[in-house]
Amino acid sequence: MHANEVAIDTALVRRLLAEQFPHLADLRLERVPSAGTVNAVYRLGDDLSVRLPRIDGGVDDLVREYRWLPLLASDLPLDVPVPLEMGRPAEGFPFQWAVCRWVRGEHVAVTDLPDPRAAAVDLARFVAAIRRNDPAGAPPAYRGEPLAERDDGVRSAIAQSHDLVDTRAVTAAWEATLQAPEWDGPPTWSHSDLLPGNLLAADRRLSAVIDFGCMGVGDPACDVMVAWAYLDADTRPVFRAELDVDNAMWMRGRGWALVFAIVALPYYQHTNPEFAAVARRAIGEVLADS
Repeated sequence: MHANEVAIDTALVRRLLAEQFPHLADLRLERVPSAGTVNAVYRLGDDLSVRLPRIDGGVDDLVREYRWLPLLASDLPLDVPVPLEMGRPAEGFPFQWAVCRWVRGEHVAVTDLPDPRAAAVDLARFVAAIRRNDPAGAPPAYRGEPLAERDDGVRSAIAQSHDLVDTRAVTAAWEATLQAPEWDGPPTWSHSDLLPGNLLAADRRLSAVIDFGCMGVGDPACDVMVAWAYLDADTRPVFRAELDVDNAMWMRGRGWALVFAIVALPYYQHTNPEFAAVARRAIGEVLADS
């Protein structure tokens, strides 16, 4: 997916475990199929996982999770993959890597859940819970700055997407979101990457949120993007009412959904078609809602 991606396979993970965590080296190890763009993930035994950055940009995300997620996890209403151990570069692998707690579940579209409205409520309660954490000393979120700071990148991505989407409609939707008032409250915790690939369901209900590498503080509207990235026209109002989102934050959340989607679509259209399809769907939801 990336020009500077590091090769990772089961044999490498085995060697890393044998050298640094020998008490775990004999556990069953299997790669987890994933459309994730930053980390390779392996299931280790029944209760653990191993996450290894594919690119150097993912190392800081892993360290951020290791530092902060254990402090936030106990207050969150959905299960999360708390990091337990941090591995060091070795065996030709140049990055830090992590052993985390395994969380069960599978990726399920909101429309395939027995009660999609309950999923919208569960997501809103998760967002509300993470916002309640003390922001003192926390890092800035990957998404959370004023939307205008993403303008150049969004317009560049739109220019690369003429054969992929209705670029005039996308431009109009983007310019509309830029009219929303900026966040004038205190910096607030957010997950900052609430995409379908980071949401798991078990026992016929949304059960877990994974991949906290983008988490941090900033404008809490960035987590509202899940309303277009995962939810649909029937469940968005439920999410909005449960979270009590005002018009300005709703517009900025829609803007963040568009930032994610229009940047991801041309970049991943050939190298990660599954992730590109998530981006295309989000663009469709934004345009339909605009």
